[in-house]
Amino acid sequence: MNPTILETRYVLAVKDLAASASFYKEKLGFTTDWAQDGWHQLRRGSFVVMLGECANDRSAFETRNHSYFAYVQVEGVDGLHEELAGNGVEIHYPLGSKPWGMREFGVITIDGHRIMFGQQLD
Repeated sequence: MNPTILETRYVLAVKDLAASASFYKEKLGFTTDWAQDGWHQLRRGSFVVMLGECANDRSAFETRNHSYFAYVQVEGVDGLHEELAGNGVEIHYPLGSKPWGMREFGVITIDGHRIMFGQQLD
């Protein structure tokens, strides 16, 4: 049998687990899979994040360009952009069509993690 990747889960260190989980739910539209012992797993469709509380570690803001952790390919990128901007999410990379065949935008979380969302152009 050939190996098959079923899902990706991004494991992220956050300063304040409750605040970060609320951000993912209220601003980015995620739902909770489970939460316990300093961890919180959330998902939106097949996009899964596992947040671990690391209150005394450096924040993702301090890593600057190394804080990018995901490029999420979606359908309806314009609608998603409108939804997230309307929820008050910081858009750090404006929505636009790119020469590499993607229409994309980027957001930044309250912990400084950066996520790109893109849709394949026809």
